[in-house]
Amino acid sequence: MKFANQTIMTKILDALFEVYAERVPDVKKITQAMVERGLVGSQEDIINDHIAFRTMGVKNLGISSFEKIFLAHGYKKRDSFYFEAKKLDANWYSPPAPDLPRVFISELKVDQLSIKTQEIIYKYTNTVKSDPVDQLNLNNAKEVATYFQTPLWDLPSLEDYEHLLNESEYAAWVIYNRYYLNHYTISVHDLPLDYNTLEPFNIFLKSIGIQLNTSGGEIKTSGDGLLRQSSSVANQVLATFKNGVSKSIAGSYVEFAERKPLPEFNHLNKKDLQREHRREGFETANADRIFESTFTTQINKKE
Repeated sequence: MKFANQTIMTKILDALFEVYAERVPDVKKITQAMVERGLVGSQEDIINDHIAFRTMGVKNLGISSFEKIFLAHGYKKRDSFYFEAKKLDANWYSPPAPDLPRVFISELKVDQLSIKTQEIIYKYTNTVKSDPVDQLNLNNAKEVATYFQTPLWDLPSLEDYEHLLNESEYAAWVIYNRYYLNHYTISVHDLPLDYNTLEPFNIFLKSIGIQLNTSGGEIKTSGDGLLRQSSSVANQVLATFKNGVSKSIAGSYVEFAERKPLPEFNHLNKKDLQREHRREGFETANADRIFESTFTTQINKKE
């Protein structure tokens, strides 16, 4: 991701991306192929539409805690979303500068899950006695970046993980992966002409062996037709659980977004289109399907 203008926020984002890229081999694979095709000169040329995080909706954690990091650095809270079937709430945040990505934060509504599942989650999260973000110096980029990679609760047992997986794959993902970056998003509409829509870009992705999330179709389209999204299927990570038991589980993934111009700006040439001329925000139906990039139904499907 690497930003030319270094601020506290860009240093935090760069540090997050460095760990994310190491955990998600598809990131470098896609970037390398894009460079070879001449779509970009380097990773720094890829415009990041948004980044996303997952949280537990419990006391001292969740959106109300996590958002403080971004609000402190000029991000503005925008629309809220509710995902009934997955029992999730979410908000998105607009950046203070056009070169920064949007932020999407979701949280699991733990109190809507079964009693047994709640008990498992609380067994881990109840060890967090106060809001950990309140203890951070939010102007210290290294301290904040370290927080994202620091365990907030004990390593789960494989038994607990698999129980959560059966009721809420989102819960299972968070209990192990914690606050690792869930995904970053390549802004497809900013790419050269032959690749600046999802149809040709997805063909390119599949040609280099990237498996796409097919839930709701490879391309998820908003009701107004102006926001189109695809995503890779999460790369797996070898997770070591309590007592040293290991198992491959879903890690993070890459998303691809195409934001079309708003109708009143359709007359503008592509080179004149700025972020404010394009469809903003997010779409519940699209995001609902994108969440499934880490689900076993996608990871285990035959290519």
